[in-house]
Amino acid sequence: MTSAWPFITDPFFYALAVPAVLITGLAKSGFASGFGALATPMLALAVPAPQAAAVMLPLLIAMDATGVQQMWRHRDRALVRRLVPWGVVGIVIGTLLFGVLSDRAVAGVLGALTLLFLAQRLLFPIRREGRPPPAWVARLCSTTSGFTSFVAHAGGPPLMAYVLPLKLAPVVASATMAVYFSAINLVKLVPYAALGLMDLRNLATSLLLLPLAPLGVWLGVWLVKRTDPTWFYRLAYVGMAVAGVKLLWDGLGR
Repeated sequence: MTSAWPFITDPFFYALAVPAVLITGLAKSGFASGFGALATPMLALAVPAPQAAAVMLPLLIAMDATGVQQMWRHRDRALVRRLVPWGVVGIVIGTLLFGVLSDRAVAGVLGALTLLFLAQRLLFPIRREGRPPPAWVARLCSTTSGFTSFVAHAGGPPLMAYVLPLKLAPVVASATMAVYFSAINLVKLVPYAALGLMDLRNLATSLLLLPLAPLGVWLGVWLVKRTDPTWFYRLAYVGMAVAGVKLLWDGLGR
């Protein structure tokens, strides 16, 4: 039976959506960014995955506006220019493959790659005097980030695979990723609308959850500016580990 209300009314959905939006806001600030990949899988427990992604997209854009406003001046301009075009390439690939690859397949591959990156970093830690990753790694990670961001708003782990080894100051790393994803999420609006995902029901649900969007971002920005770099990267890796395990679990099937 179709609801008379123009938004999702299932209480179970909101029991998942409220913490998911707050966690995403915290991750949007760059604080333990890997946790942001958990939001869409959480919502997908209550609604189909494409609908979960569509509900989250306007909220992500609102969070981007909050985070970028506070962190814009700290971004690494050259790094943003290097990453964004390849992220757009990933979005195009995701659009072309929409409906071909299953959510499980994408989640499994992303989870495996995330955990492999973490294992490599733990077994072969980067030396402070070591060289930054080569340019092809930036292109690969950013393209993968754009693709997985399009499919499930899970672009954080692939991007962090390139950004974290650069050993930027926490506020610079956070600001750079915030600006990158603000651009990527705005671009995603076009294919999402073209594919019919941005309907009235999803938009109304996003509007209902909108007041929660800035809260997690503000808290995360406050924490990033006051967190020791060592703890910042430890928390970021923990977030990636949680996201990697969850995505791999989803990919292997229930």
